[in-house]
Amino acid sequence: MTPEAPGPAGAPASNDAAAITAVIDVEHFDSPDAQRLRAAQRIEITSQYGDATEPGPKPTAETIAVFFVARDGSGTPVGCGGLRIVEDGIAEVQRMYVRTESRGTGVATALLRRLEEAALDLGSPALVLETGSEQKRAIAFYEREGFRRIANFGPYRGARMSSCFSKVL
Repeated sequence: MTPEAPGPAGAPASNDAAAITAVIDVEHFDSPDAQRLRAAQRIEITSQYGDATEPGPKPTAETIAVFFVARDGSGTPVGCGGLRIVEDGIAEVQRMYVRTESRGTGVATALLRRLEEAALDLGSPALVLETGSEQKRAIAFYEREGFRRIANFGPYRGARMSSCFSKVL
């Protein structure tokens, strides 16, 4: 597999033959497309972990500083992700998700680049995130993108199914 190239929004997001052109725009956390993508993510997580999988307060439109939706060339929503500001002005990645059929096409990498740019725009020197310890593909993706495992922070302290990561921007 060819490593994914970041690619700007609206440009091919990968060097892979299966790359799609993703347009990534800011969207309200509670927009219909954002809600559908987050619901699809929740179904996937619940099928793997059960219902009680999220320590701490759930993100809301009031707590998310910026939220993005990625669309393919036909305008179909294929992924999303947002940022919540936590301790010391650090941005936490929230609700990063790419639909199953769009994985491996560069959408996740393009979304992550937009989140990194947005974090810098918000004055955050780093990103932190939590993912489920059984999300092996997500863990491999974040590690490939320069994230390093850290001690579980904030609401994830003591959460045995959580794995936390950080990346200095």
